Amino acid sequence: MRLVIGIVVSAVALAVATWLVPGILLFGNNTGEKAATLLVVAIIFGIINTILKPIIQTIGCAFYVLTLGLFALVVNGLLLWLTSYIAGKFNLPFHITGFWPAFWGALIVAVVSWGLHLLLGKERSGSY
Repeated sequence: MRLVIGIVVSAVALAVATWLVPGILLFGNNTGEKAATLLVVAIIFGIINTILKPIIQTIGCAFYVLTLGLFALVVNGLLLWLTSYIAGKFNLPFHITGFWPAFWGALIVAVVSWGLHLLLGKERSGSY
């Protein structure tokens, strides 16, 4: 259940980023298609973050220390941009036009995800 809630939270955060950032494009004929696309993109984004983010953090540890963690914003933007590229390979109607929309989108996704997780609350066991 925790995984499903995490995917839905990510999809909602991506929807907010799509709504706020002009360079993040989501196409679809109706709301159902757009919601399905956002769910699939959230799954792709989660897989990318699970696999690549720890590797990048380990390799780029010095950059994180030197920039006091601000390098994480750049990494998150690049990972979101990579998500857009992979979504395009699967012919999903989701596209990010460049680095800056990906950067701002990743920042919005992080803040909205944090807020939603805060609202949903977590028990000490780690479940919702």
